Amino acid sequence: MQYSSLLSVVLFLPLIGAIYAGLFGAKAKALHVGVFNSLCVLVSFIGAVVLFIQAWHHQSYEKYLFDWIVVGNFKVGFSLMLDNINAVMIVVVTLVSFLVHVYSIGYMEHDAGFNRYFSYLSGFVFSMLVLVLSDNFLGLFIGWEGVGLCSYLLIGFWYHKTSANNASIEAFVMNRITDLGMLMGIILIFWNFGTLQYKEVFSMLNNTDYSMLFYISVFLFIGAMGKSAQFPMHTWLANAMEGPTPVSALIHAATMVTAGVYLVIRANPLYSAVFEVGYFIACLGAFVALFGASMALVNKDLKRIVAYSTLSQLGYMFVAAGLGAYAIALFHLFTHAFFKSLLFLGSGNVMHAMEDNLDITKMGALYKPMRITAVFMIIGSVALCGIYPFAGYFSKDKILEVAFGMHHHILWFALLIGAIFTAFYSFRLIMLVFFAPKQHEINHPHEAQNFMLLSMLPLGVLAVIAGFFEEPFFHFISQVIPSVGEYLVPLALLISITTIVVLLSIAYAIFKYKNGITSKKEGGFLYKLLLNQYYIPQLYQGIAKVFSAIASFLHQVVELKIIDAIVDAIGRSVFVIGRVFRISQDGNLTSMLRFMVAGVLILLAFVAFFGR
Repeated sequence: MQYSSLLSVVLFLPLIGAIYAGLFGAKAKALHVGVFNSLCVLVSFIGAVVLFIQAWHHQSYEKYLFDWIVVGNFKVGFSLMLDNINAVMIVVVTLVSFLVHVYSIGYMEHDAGFNRYFSYLSGFVFSMLVLVLSDNFLGLFIGWEGVGLCSYLLIGFWYHKTSANNASIEAFVMNRITDLGMLMGIILIFWNFGTLQYKEVFSMLNNTDYSMLFYISVFLFIGAMGKSAQFPMHTWLANAMEGPTPVSALIHAATMVTAGVYLVIRANPLYSAVFEVGYFIACLGAFVALFGASMALVNKDLKRIVAYSTLSQLGYMFVAAGLGAYAIALFHLFTHAFFKSLLFLGSGNVMHAMEDNLDITKMGALYKPMRITAVFMIIGSVALCGIYPFAGYFSKDKILEVAFGMHHHILWFALLIGAIFTAFYSFRLIMLVFFAPKQHEINHPHEAQNFMLLSMLPLGVLAVIAGFFEEPFFHFISQVIPSVGEYLVPLALLISITTIVVLLSIAYAIFKYKNGITSKKEGGFLYKLLLNQYYIPQLYQGIAKVFSAIASFLHQVVELKIIDAIVDAIGRSVFVIGRVFRISQDGNLTSMLRFMVAGVLILLAFVAFFGR
């Protein structure tokens, strides 16, 4: 088999699994569906590793599949490409997806929608692979919309729950709004360059008007804001926790929310040419890093805390990308995928043991009955905090170094505060769930099944060791995007400061919550502000109510009382006129002759007057 053909295998195997599962969607749970889908993604992962090795040896491939759109001289092909950037992405996507598939077999074993779930899940993986393997913006957009659709289906998987329906609609609508911006950017790209191929577009940037590059980069980033849940389009991310927990692991670690970061990294020649937009991305990312972490400080919902941590970490990635350190942004995406999926799968174990309770203040003393899950979640939390030698240390601290080394000290300070917050809420969660006094009534909390724990093991190992791939990773990626060496200066003291304040924050959380919740400040203004997400969802609901009221007014007054009244009046007028003429048409010959003579006279008068 040619390596270019292997691209098709990697891409289409998850689609085959999705179709296979869909054939059994309405039937009772069939274990073979979960096993077959897992095997499809496993083979896809093996193929991705082979392709990664080829990319490592300076091999790039393109695979033209078929014509997507042909209109006159305009032609867009459905074609795939492999380079160093998406070689990393497909390995991350397929590895995490395979482990989530295996975990899901146990997690969803008692769910009536088992087969349907795997159809959606594999479709999700296929859509993400379309997004990252496409060699043009239209193919990327098709995959972009695919992950949006699959996220809607998976977030609202338990459609009998009103909250799940609302969450899926919110995610779908918010992403459709921002996707319009991305579509505008793609239209401008074709209008100005006459092509949508990455290589051709990027090769012509130097000959393009700067203002047009500015608008294109802004519109594309609007799309990225929606997918990666950047402020103010962030509210859907926490509500997406209404879906099954393995879905959250996939959305937050390897697929949907990383798509926005991937877009900026993929379009790095464009964003490098438009400094103002890049700097705005970095500033927004720093704000979101602090903003997301602050909301996790007080939240009591296990999955939402981890979701807010994703929001915060996406902010870190955008800071790196906005400052031009695209390789560092991709490296943090790489390491983050492992410890974040580990945290979500661990949360799923805890949720099952607690009989679907997610309130961490009503847990406690779970370390003994769930030692393995506890160890995995501690590993994930330490990696998230960025403590040496765990993966987060190597990637997140690099972002702080970039911000400080490029003299963006305000951004660096915001990220440092975000790191302190991250350490605090991470170990607040660990203490309240596993080590604080028992606060629940469940007699025998149980550990997850062995094969579910086994599926978490590779993630736990990678959360520890992935950071040590730093040097070869940057060597590999710097072949296609700017080298990190251009941005960094020796900052050993800076790293020490970051590590010290993070360790102090962890120690404070451990000391504060070792006996459970003891604070009486939960009624304070700041606590309520953070717990209610700065009242932004309420603001959006208020805006929606205003527009709903306007629509109701237009319906009740303008449409019913004015427009309908006019239409009804016209109808009645025609009816009245018809009655008058009906009376005149009585069939009497004398009457008809009178009308005929009158008509002739009127016609003669008209000709005499206007015919001169």
